[in-house]
Amino acid sequence: MHIPDGFIDLKTAITTGVVSAGGLGACIYRVKKIFKSKTIAIMGVLAALIFALQMINFSIPGGTSGHLLGGALSSIVVGPCGGSIILSVVLIVQALIFNDGGLTALGANIFNIAIIGTFSSYLVYYLIRKISKSKSRTNFYIAVAAASWFSVVLASFFAALEIGISGIYEMGITIKAMVIVHMIIGIGEAVITTAIIAFVDRIRPELILTSEITGERSL
Repeated sequence: MHIPDGFIDLKTAITTGVVSAGGLGACIYRVKKIFKSKTIAIMGVLAALIFALQMINFSIPGGTSGHLLGGALSSIVVGPCGGSIILSVVLIVQALIFNDGGLTALGANIFNIAIIGTFSSYLVYYLIRKISKSKSRTNFYIAVAAASWFSVVLASFFAALEIGISGIYEMGITIKAMVIVHMIIGIGEAVITTAIIAFVDRIRPELILTSEITGERSL
C-alpha cells in the first residue's frame, strides 16, 4: 500500500505531511507521559515483527501495491499511540533504506498506515469489546479480526482518495482498484493478526496492554 513518489501532488503531500507530523508528535507526547520500560521493549519487538510482515507485497492495478499493515496488531497490544509510533518508524526506515514508498509521499503513507490504520482498528476493537455483552476470548478474537480487516480497507480507501485527488488516476478507478483488493488482503491480515494475538494471549496475556483481562493502561 506504500504510495511511491509521483503519485500524489504537492498540496496532498504537504497536507498529509503536516497532519502526520502533528499526529505523531501528539502520540510521542502521550507515550512519554506514560513511559514504561516494558512498553518500549514490546514496541521494539513489534516494530521488527511488523517490518518483516510488511515485506509481503501484493501488486495492485492503479499505481501502487498492498501488504500486511500491522495497525491492529500494534494498537491492540500497546494502544493506538504506541502503534502509530511503531508503524511510523517502520515506514521511515523502509522509505530511507529500502526505497519502499516515496519520500515525498512519506507523510501520506504515515497518515494512511500509521494513523488511520492504528486508530481505526483500535476504535473498532474498543467498540466491539464495549458493546458486546460477552467478555469471552472468542469475542475478543472476533474484535481483533474485525479491527484488522477494517483498518486495511479504510487505509486503502484514504490512499486511493489521495491519489485520486492528486489527479494521477481517475478517482473511481483508483478507489475501486484499491478497496476491492484490500478487502481480500484484509482477510489475510485478520487471520495473521488474530493468530499472533491468540498466541500471545495464550502464553503471555499480560503483554497485551489494552486487554481487559490484564487491566493495563493503554498508550
